[in-house]
Amino acid sequence: MATTYFSKRNLHFLLHEVFKAEELTKYAYFSAHDRETFNLVLDSATYIADTLMHPYLKEVDRNQPELKNGQVTVHPKVKEYIKAVGEAGIIGAGFPFEQGGQQLPEMISSCIGFILMAANNGMMYIGLTSGAAHLVTSFGTPELIETYVPNMLNGKWQGTMALTEPQAGSSLSDVTTSATPQPDGSYKIRGQKVFISAGDHDATDNIIHLMLARIDGAPKGTKGISLFVVPKYRLDGQPNDVTSTGVYHKMGQKGVPAMHLTMGSNDDTIGYIVGEPHQGLPYMFQMMNEARIGVGMTAAAIATAAYHAALEYAKERPQSRRLNQKGQLDAPQTAIINHPDVRRMLLFQKAVTEGSLSLLIEAARLYDISQVAEGEEKENAFLLLDLLMPVAKSYPSEMGVQSVSQSLQTFGGYGFTEDFPVEQLYRDIRITPIYEGTTGIQAQDLLGRKMTMKGGKAPQLLFAEMQRTIAEASTHNDLKRYADQLSDELSRVQDVMKSLMPHVMQGDMERYLSDATLFLEFFGIVVVAWQWLKQAVVAQETLLTQNPQGDELAFYEGKLHTMKFYFHYEVPKTLGLAVRLKDPEVLTIVTEKELAL
Repeated sequence: MATTYFSKRNLHFLLHEVFKAEELTKYAYFSAHDRETFNLVLDSATYIADTLMHPYLKEVDRNQPELKNGQVTVHPKVKEYIKAVGEAGIIGAGFPFEQGGQQLPEMISSCIGFILMAANNGMMYIGLTSGAAHLVTSFGTPELIETYVPNMLNGKWQGTMALTEPQAGSSLSDVTTSATPQPDGSYKIRGQKVFISAGDHDATDNIIHLMLARIDGAPKGTKGISLFVVPKYRLDGQPNDVTSTGVYHKMGQKGVPAMHLTMGSNDDTIGYIVGEPHQGLPYMFQMMNEARIGVGMTAAAIATAAYHAALEYAKERPQSRRLNQKGQLDAPQTAIINHPDVRRMLLFQKAVTEGSLSLLIEAARLYDISQVAEGEEKENAFLLLDLLMPVAKSYPSEMGVQSVSQSLQTFGGYGFTEDFPVEQLYRDIRITPIYEGTTGIQAQDLLGRKMTMKGGKAPQLLFAEMQRTIAEASTHNDLKRYADQLSDELSRVQDVMKSLMPHVMQGDMERYLSDATLFLEFFGIVVVAWQWLKQAVVAQETLLTQNPQGDELAFYEGKLHTMKFYFHYEVPKTLGLAVRLKDPEVLTIVTEKELAL
């Protein structure tokens, strides 16, 4: 199995050289930290990943959770892992000191998740706990926080996000799980939830569900949904009538049980409301947005692990001769990394994975600023984050699937076997375009709301940021053509939006959004091109000012080469997408004639 699953050098390049994470310490909330503390916590996560996670990648996959006699058992290493990250303060890394956290920026917390998920995404437990605990601390009473959060952050208790029901997936307005008020202020919960990741297992002492339900008599639709804490066990240790009805056996990420839960089988499931009645969905969006960055990070991490496995294999696997030496049969075979098509596949993987990680760290940086800044800086960071969120979730997921597919292709027939990890990683990553809002939903959010909100202020802010990068790149002769190319792409985005806006003015939202997913793909390519140009500017300036040698020289030259690959191979795809997006011929909207058939 591949020994390398991520590049520490690339992670540090992005954090410290491109995004300058230590600049966040100028804000009072992060002032206790510096570059050294950031690196120490990343090293701690890497140690756990190296010792408790990556060595058990296959074991966890092949020994998936089982439901027997009402109890779900998981691989024993999961318990060791959760205990270790709890004791290391990793679950609560982003929480305030007074809540037992480390008060670290999301930039660092999300990179911790990247390291852990690259090592073994079959242990995807703690992100859910962290998100659930954050919901309680954000909206719960002091008593609720004191009762549940400490044991969630120390790893003794698991947290979940329990939204989906058999009849209500993305359409949360159709949630029917009910909550009946009780004299003591608690609620009796009745209903079912499905696909609840880490919804039951034996690696922690309790499972704390953050669950959507509808209080008796509440308004229909999303306005009538409330949020509840529903524990598996009550504080006295007695079962809370949360029944594990079944485990879904999945295509990938088999180490994490996806549960079907039933509440109120004995009319005795107790829940505790979080915040105000009927505000459950707005509250839950906090966790969902955090989870969307987490899903993007997970996808980037899986694709990164697959890329490094493919890169290692390509350097070692001899096959045939160089194309100009095919007739020299007495010459030794060459490593497949020397074949142009294999190099193309590897460069594609590098471009996707490192571009995705850069975008996600950008999103995490904006999240941090939106939380700790004030005034216009805070508002602008929030708007930019809101605009980039659908891309940060979907580009790493959709392109990550393609990247891992190319990783498998690099191995040839061996990639399709269990002898190498990429067949598992290919299965594992496929869920990420579905998690936390499918790509189609993200696309409708981007085009239907984010591009036009506040008179288009968010894209205006983004284009201004891109223009700053273009201006920086234009000062370097070697980068000017790529700066000009990105400038042309911004014009293309504006041209596409101009062609689509008449449909909005006419109130024809179905036509406007009919190719929203293609717009998301188109927009994502341009956004990641911006990220690559940002990296190229730093690499070019470092080469000019610091004269690096050896491995460092190769690293920076590799950045420039991959940026060029992205602009020459990926960016031209926008041409075809723009043609389709502006095409007046519509082929996917159902007409009355077709309904008659």
